[in-house]
Amino acid sequence: MYLKHINLLNFKNLKQCELDLTSGINCFVGKNGAGKTNLLDAVFYMSFCKSYFNSIDSQLIHHDEDFFVIQGSYVRGDQDDQIYAGLKRNQKKQFKRNKKEYTRLSDHIGLLPLVMISPGDERLITEGSELRRKYIDSVVSQFDKPYLDLIIRYNRIVNQRNVLLKSARGNIKLIESQLDVWDEQLAITGEQIFNKRETFIKELEPVFQKYYCFISGGHEQVSIIYHSHHQKGKLTEQLLKRRAKDLVLGYTSKGIHRDDLELLLNGYAVKKDGSQGQKKTFFIALKLAQFEFLKDFFGFSPILLLDDLFDKLDDERVSSLIELAGRDTFQQIFITDTQRKRLHDIVKQTGKEHRFFQVDNGEINFEI
Repeated sequence: MYLKHINLLNFKNLKQCELDLTSGINCFVGKNGAGKTNLLDAVFYMSFCKSYFNSIDSQLIHHDEDFFVIQGSYVRGDQDDQIYAGLKRNQKKQFKRNKKEYTRLSDHIGLLPLVMISPGDERLITEGSELRRKYIDSVVSQFDKPYLDLIIRYNRIVNQRNVLLKSARGNIKLIESQLDVWDEQLAITGEQIFNKRETFIKELEPVFQKYYCFISGGHEQVSIIYHSHHQKGKLTEQLLKRRAKDLVLGYTSKGIHRDDLELLLNGYAVKKDGSQGQKKTFFIALKLAQFEFLKDFFGFSPILLLDDLFDKLDDERVSSLIELAGRDTFQQIFITDTQRKRLHDIVKQTGKEHRFFQVDNGEINFEI
């Protein structure tokens, strides 16, 4: 699968551009703020119906304009797919496949598998557990359709239970029987999500370790430990013990919405002990493991987006990444960089077909 053509109108600082792309490596070179990352975000948007960087769709519209449009032509096996994404201010966004609009955007997730690697991914390591949960959910949702429905259902249950806790105003007797019902639903739905998350992490970790070892030259040991309340006995019993506390807090303190991943480098938290290069290697290896996982599931390579990948990495790690990019495992790759010569030298070493595009102040031009 690959994206052969993209057409943009008013997406972020990209006023208008139309590009023919190669099934190999597409390189976008320009200064910081020129619009390179915005192009990658548009490609991401067509796979996930949302931006990688901004949760508010209206903020993706170019200044002083009333709408944005992204259109892409994909080759998937022996067929072509036309994808349309559009948004007008103060209206619901439209998403179409071959001119037929989706009734549910969740039905589109997984059609165009994609992995994005960006400097901002360091937040998976340095920030709170919510980002790590979202990472797991975003990956599993691509290959397990019922999973996304489970997450939506679970979040509704948690919200309803929280509303109930706040409505009691400190009097637990008013809501005890209702809490029994919500706790049971929370436990049943949460157990299903927990099982899927646990299976995914167990399968992902050895692949992640393989990539980290390759990129780092085998000098460091890494591991991922999954933590969940479901590993500590029946959730209904844990919720019952925490009722008085939850009543004071006004929210539910036990459940899969509190799950987390412990990320370790040589037995210690990479967040505290890892250098910039080690942290970057960590999340790159994590994303490459995700890529291989999805490739094995779908039977073809996802699109790979590499945003400013080579900064803060030593020569040995860059060389390892170049070797990986040249493998048949990876098909269509988008890469951004500020240095044309560096990127040209890197891409040339892969031996793959490639195209260069110059990005200046929101304008993208193909370099012959």
